[in-house]
Amino acid sequence: MAVYTHVPAEDIDAFLTRYDAGRLVSAKGIAEGVENSNYLLETTGADGNGHRYILTLYEKRVDEADLPFFMDLLDHLGDRGCLVPRFIADREGRRLQQLSGRPACLIEFLTGISVTEPTAGQARAAGAALGQLHKAAEGFAGERRNALDLPGWHDLADKCGEHFNDIAPGLHQRVADELAFLDGHWPADLPRAVIHADLFPDNVLMLGEEVTGLIDFYFSCTDIRAYDLAVTHGAWCFSNDGATWFGDRGRAMIAGYEAAHGLSAAERAAFPILCRGAALRFLLTRAYDWINTPADAMVTRKDPLAYLRRLDFYAKATPADLLDI
Repeated sequence: MAVYTHVPAEDIDAFLTRYDAGRLVSAKGIAEGVENSNYLLETTGADGNGHRYILTLYEKRVDEADLPFFMDLLDHLGDRGCLVPRFIADREGRRLQQLSGRPACLIEFLTGISVTEPTAGQARAAGAALGQLHKAAEGFAGERRNALDLPGWHDLADKCGEHFNDIAPGLHQRVADELAFLDGHWPADLPRAVIHADLFPDNVLMLGEEVTGLIDFYFSCTDIRAYDLAVTHGAWCFSNDGATWFGDRGRAMIAGYEAAHGLSAAERAAFPILCRGAALRFLLTRAYDWINTPADAMVTRKDPLAYLRRLDFYAKATPADLLDI
C-alpha cells in the first residue's frame, strides 16, 4: 500500500470546502507508488456534474521545500501542451496545504491506465512524449539538484557496503567496479535540462497507444537531458526481471524520441554509458531499500538484481546496438 497516512473521510470533506470542488462522494487509497500517500477523490463538483481529483499527502521522502519547484514545473509544461497533472489552488490561491499533519495538495485527475507489458507502439509513444516534455521544458528557469547523481551513487554504495553480498555474492565488488568505470567515463559535458528522471510505465497514462498523461514528477531535477531517455529506456525495454531485452521496444522508443526531439552525435555516442548509469542508479536504490526494509514490513521490496541484469546488458552494448533504428 502507498497510503501511509490514513485520513478520515470527514477530514477530507472539510479539506475540500477550501476549494470549488463540491462535496466528497468517495475517497479511495491508491496502492501504486512508494513515496507519498495518495487518494482518488470523487466529488459532486462545483457544477453538480461530478469530478475526480487526486489528494496527495507528502511523506518523509519528499522535501516540502521542493514542492514549489514541482508546482512551477508542471505549470510551465502544462502551459506548453504537455499532459501533466497540475496542482489546484484553493479560493485564496494556495496550492500547498496541511492535512493530518502532512503537507498536502489537491491535484488534477488524468484519465488513462499504466501498462504492465508495453508494446513497441506504446514504447514509441512514451519516447515521443518524453521528447515533447523536453521540448516543453526549454526555458524553464527553475533548477533542482539531482541527489541521485554520480556522487549520490557513491554515497548509497557506501551505505550498503558489504551488505551487497547478502543480495548476491560478489555484488559489492561489481558495484565498486562500475562506479570506478563511471567516474572515468561519465559524459558530464552533455546538455543539461530539467528531466523527469523516473518515467517508468507506471508514470505514463495511456489509452491504447496514445499517451494521456505523464505523472509523478517528484524525482524531477536538473541533469543530463539524454540521461532521462536512458532511465526510460531501461524501464520500458526489458522484462520485469531484467533477463530479456526487447529490441523492438527499444528501437521504437528511440524512434519516437528522435521524431519529437532528437539526439546529438555526442548524446548518441554516450548513450550506452548513460544507460549504465541509469541501471546502476536503480540497482543502488533498490539494494538500499532491500537491505534496510524489515522482512515483515508491509512493503513489497523490488528486486535489485533486475537492474544488475540490465547493467550487464548495457555494459556490452554499443551505440549501434541501442540506437540504430
